[in-house]
Amino acid sequence: MRKITYMMGLLVACGLFSQDKAALKFAKTITGEDLKGHLSILASDEYEGRETGKKGQKMAAEYIANHFETLGLEAPVEGSYFQKFNLSESAIGSVYFRKGEDRKIGFEDFVYYSSAETRGEEYVTIVKAKEDKESYDGNYVLFESEQLSGLQEKSQLASEAGAAGVIVILKDDAEFESFITRYGPYLKRPSLKSKARDNEATKLVIADMKLAEWIYGKPLDEVSAGETSQIIFNADYLDKPIATENVLGYLEGTELPDEVLVVTSHYDHVGIIDGEIHNGADDDGSGTVSVLEIAEAFVEAAKKKKGPKRSILFMTVTGEEKGLLGSKYYTDDNPIFPLENTVANLNIDMIGRVDDAHAKNPKYIYLIGSDKLSTELHELSEKVNKTYTNLELDYTYNDENDPNRFYYRSDHYNFAKNNVPIIFYFNGTHEDYHKPTDTVEKIAFEIMEKRAQLVFYTAWEIANRKERLKVDK
Repeated sequence: MRKITYMMGLLVACGLFSQDKAALKFAKTITGEDLKGHLSILASDEYEGRETGKKGQKMAAEYIANHFETLGLEAPVEGSYFQKFNLSESAIGSVYFRKGEDRKIGFEDFVYYSSAETRGEEYVTIVKAKEDKESYDGNYVLFESEQLSGLQEKSQLASEAGAAGVIVILKDDAEFESFITRYGPYLKRPSLKSKARDNEATKLVIADMKLAEWIYGKPLDEVSAGETSQIIFNADYLDKPIATENVLGYLEGTELPDEVLVVTSHYDHVGIIDGEIHNGADDDGSGTVSVLEIAEAFVEAAKKKKGPKRSILFMTVTGEEKGLLGSKYYTDDNPIFPLENTVANLNIDMIGRVDDAHAKNPKYIYLIGSDKLSTELHELSEKVNKTYTNLELDYTYNDENDPNRFYYRSDHYNFAKNNVPIIFYFNGTHEDYHKPTDTVEKIAFEIMEKRAQLVFYTAWEIANRKERLKVDK
């Protein structure tokens, strides 16, 4: 026992397990009770699922900005907390094939999966796929497929061979019915993009054998390769600009103000689908309210003359669910602080639940990306956890071969692609992911408190260390 005590004392003396009393003090201001208070508002039905550009998202933006203002954070966007920008919303209009008066309707008889429109009825020639490499000369190529996987690649190859459109016929009717039932409503919903639709994209139709037989007037197995059929096709879109905003609060550093740490979450969710509000308590209400509490902890420290040496930008972004659009706008189009001066990004996206893999030990957090760009960041992260929170750091989804590709699916990625070291904090998926059942009462606030504190401690170390993190990968 004496040997163990002696060794622990030696480790502390060497600085390996030393704790910063100020960090401990201000981390305690991050509580499950306060997290629940914020989340009970942002993930309530009143906020209607916070869909980008909609009423609930605007309400959430105001709530976050008011919190930043109450804390006394600077408004860094020319005196505003809002970084406003427009997205382009495209809603599918009328989509159909027509032979005389007989029509096959999009999302009833087939699925249309393209941003391109015909701009009125278009008389098209459909050719059954050939095995040679001849050009399809602006025709629509039709081919059979056993499965859905690989369709984008096949579409691209057909396009490169001159096809104006691609019609994929799923040979298994049950698979097509499952596909149109499950994904049809999502593909039919209006989509948001940072730029206008690509009207030069290949027109892609996914259908079953019945549509192919209707097009050719006979069973598909009686149709020869290269055989054509002519038909009328129509696909149109309704486009309009959608105004939205990121919300930014800034705390200037005391010694190295030009070096900036960015702490992010996305505050948008998927809104109302089929009349049901998707509250998004975990995704990503949990990350958003954690940013609010972490910001408050740093402000309290600053009031006690323990402010961070480096500056910290607390940024909740919009449009993540639409394709990481808010963070992309910041990094690619309008970084308020130069990316070359951005020392790291800590991104929090879903830290309020416990997944099935950790049901017996909920004291964990998935870390993604900590070692991708900076060895120092990874080592600092490990040390911080051992010093303060002692959670299980699970790197399962950090694997380059992770089929989920989570590294590319949240807002940290737009920083990482610009060579900014990142850590993505994540609790894993669960049965309520992107469903109306992702609600506040299912959040594990005790463990969420610990996870938010881990992010705070990591931010504290990054912001106060002597040298900025080295990018060595």
